[in-house]
Amino acid sequence: MTTTPLPATTSVVIVGAGPAGLTAAIVLAEAGVDHVLIDRLAVGANTSRAAVVHARTLEVLDELGIANELVARGNKVSTFHLHDGAKSLATIGFGDLPTTFPYTLLVPQDVTEQVLLERLRELGGTVRRPFTVTGVADENNSVTVEYVDGSDQPGTITADYVIGADGMHSVVREQAGIDFTGDSYPQSFILADVRMTWPTPRDEVSLHLSPEGATVVAPLPDQAGERYRVVATVDEAPEHPTLDDIQQVLTTRGPAGEKQVHEVLWSSRFRVHHRVADHYRAGRTFLAGDAAHVHSPAGGQGMNTGIQDAALLATLLAKVIAGAPDSLLNTYETVRRPIALEVVALTDRMTRMMTLRSRPTRTLRNTALHLLTRIPTIRKNMAYQLSELGNR
Repeated sequence: MTTTPLPATTSVVIVGAGPAGLTAAIVLAEAGVDHVLIDRLAVGANTSRAAVVHARTLEVLDELGIANELVARGNKVSTFHLHDGAKSLATIGFGDLPTTFPYTLLVPQDVTEQVLLERLRELGGTVRRPFTVTGVADENNSVTVEYVDGSDQPGTITADYVIGADGMHSVVREQAGIDFTGDSYPQSFILADVRMTWPTPRDEVSLHLSPEGATVVAPLPDQAGERYRVVATVDEAPEHPTLDDIQQVLTTRGPAGEKQVHEVLWSSRFRVHHRVADHYRAGRTFLAGDAAHVHSPAGGQGMNTGIQDAALLATLLAKVIAGAPDSLLNTYETVRRPIALEVVALTDRMTRMMTLRSRPTRTLRNTALHLLTRIPTIRKNMAYQLSELGNR
């Protein structure tokens, strides 16, 4: 494959063109900072993957001129409903949140990335593909990024700074010598987008708890009103969950009423890690998004935290490149890493709570949830925490 050569130098190299990398590029482009955004894939992943955009992230994207377009392409969800079998345990509402966006937005990640890319192109930027990073060397007051292009031809690009937004298996993080501390959960997860008949309202995300595992059903934007995201914990998920696999999960764990899967649009399995990079900075190299933190999908926090990482980091880089002291960049880790630790702790508690199996512990959990969420202040605090508005 023939690829357009990269320039020899730039101010910032961003590795990884997912939501975090695209956000960083937009902020730098708006500030007039020369940058190069590269990705190892010849084209975008074109799968929905992360599908939740919370209120705080919409506030950040609003500052970049993106939120309204994203909202227009998404599905607003006003409530989060928790069930155990036929029992309703709790309902968390987002309508009273102190924000312009008092809801959770359900929108597939490929749509989010498309909206981000459109904004980047409006600003004169683009994604350079495919370039695979093979080395990162921080020396002589600059960083040299080694890569191979789509024709397996090697090359280098030298920058003032590098942002590693290249995912959980980050080459940039590895090259920077930053440890990724944490562990993984024993359960595997089914992840699927389906068309189906589902008995609950389409402005509600429902979480269904059972001895067999936890299942989340979220309504994705769709004119016919049949498209849903399904996430479920299982002991051992098949590599490509089929219609029958997903139907069995929903029949066993879902609410009363008709719930018939008509079509699987996309499906996958994954195992979940909960890890945070020991540092977000190593000299002139920085980490953002999944390269810096990964955790359970409980609460839909991952992509949101990554976008917020990238917006702050790129803002700080633009200020330093414009003449502010380099020490300002230390603010990035001191602000964002504690947030990641809190998110990992929150999603870990949620995951362990969701996957309890013994009857006594499930009964205790259900009773506590039912009683506590009858208190308005607790319901409001839970909505506030899930929306990440505390990250302002």
